Amino acid sequence: MKKIYILGVVAILFSACKPSINIDPKPTAGNADFTNYLAIGNSLTAGYTDGSLTVSGQLNSYPQRLFEQFSLIPVHGAVGPFIQPLLSGDWGYPGPKYILGMTYNSCIASDSSLGPIKNIGTSDSVSGDYRYKASVNNGQINNIGVPGIRVVDYKVQGYAIFAKTAGNAPYAFRFYNNVAGTPNDELLFRVHNLHPTFFTMWLGANDVLSYALYGGQGIGDGTATPIAPNLYNPHDISPYIAFDSCYDLALNSAISTGASGALINIPDITSIPFFTTVPANGLTLTRQGQADTLAALYASKGIKAVFQVGANYFMITDHNGLIRQAIPGELILMTVPQDSLTCAGWGSVTPKGAISAIPDTFVLTTDEIQNIRAATLNYNNFIQYEAQLHHLAYVDMNAFFNTLPSGMAFNGITYNTQFVTGGAFSLDGIHPTQRGYALIANQIIATINAFYKSNITTLDVNKYKGVTFP
Repeated sequence: MKKIYILGVVAILFSACKPSINIDPKPTAGNADFTNYLAIGNSLTAGYTDGSLTVSGQLNSYPQRLFEQFSLIPVHGAVGPFIQPLLSGDWGYPGPKYILGMTYNSCIASDSSLGPIKNIGTSDSVSGDYRYKASVNNGQINNIGVPGIRVVDYKVQGYAIFAKTAGNAPYAFRFYNNVAGTPNDELLFRVHNLHPTFFTMWLGANDVLSYALYGGQGIGDGTATPIAPNLYNPHDISPYIAFDSCYDLALNSAISTGASGALINIPDITSIPFFTTVPANGLTLTRQGQADTLAALYASKGIKAVFQVGANYFMITDHNGLIRQAIPGELILMTVPQDSLTCAGWGSVTPKGAISAIPDTFVLTTDEIQNIRAATLNYNNFIQYEAQLHHLAYVDMNAFFNTLPSGMAFNGITYNTQFVTGGAFSLDGIHPTQRGYALIANQIIATINAFYKSNITTLDVNKYKGVTFP
């Protein structure tokens, strides 16, 4: 089983011998007007973290951080309040969040490790009781990020009701003005309620992530057809034509009152901890006899596999139902049950000596990864086209995320994509920590400053929380 070890780190800060004076110019808006700020997006915009939605996550979302920096601008800076559809507690909604705790191997009593466990045994339950309140600030909401929403969902009639009942995702139902309408209806309502002068729009990740989270179930080539009017298989890659149409629809709603803004593209999700924490070559053999026995066993079934002392690639089932050995570059999902690998012999051999491959729902094969990257490139090309067409800032979050695996230093602390210890990603392996959201906010600010010739102050990332250790 993969273990997480905690190492103590002592950071020593050295000051220069010669004093220096740094004079920061006052924050300025440049060619933009940040007076009324609206954030449009999905779970990343909502502040989702540690596998759930919490009030602390919402209060540390990148839109909250952006608003705080926008509000420091004396002329054309953001004017509050910045209203989010807040929960009432931190237990997690609609289910418990992950916390860091001890996990145990069911078949090896001495094998324990520090990892994510569900936040159970607390009395601080969350009912998700926020609903649209016309009497409060004229019904204003500045952050309409909905966890799980896809671009292609923006034309789905009654999306909030459908997501709550069929998909067990009640996030939109909590605050939508009209739950029977479409997400674009909601966006138009918020735009004409707030009259934003500036917006950010980060949509599209779920149009490819949903396919990846289920191990590439679906066609995957961007040609899926609807399963109901304007509704597409949530476990497939959204069709390119529908994505472009719905993104254009949402963007035109966002700019319908004349707002300027920033469009944020889609990161390559295959580089985040959810897909990289469990190595495809994580099958460790300590004796040559083990390697020979495994090779002979699979050969007897007509399956060629190579095993050796040390690290070996797991046996997998691909999307065609074929059992084979994983190859370099293929990915094992973090949701694969660890006890199934160590106790039931997934990826190698069962305790009774039968072959046992990791099911395809926990694997991304080479062709599935290519589908994901092709869709990401296709979507990002369209988002960039829309930014150029409407003279909006284009935030290349994909390029930024691609720098994280090798590490990014900020004031003496390095952040990377290592699960738990990397600091940037939370315990679900997908969504950022508070520090990760601050890094994202700084990247958005840098792009806005360059495009609109503004001078927005960046954040001190290190003052926010990373993964909390027990």
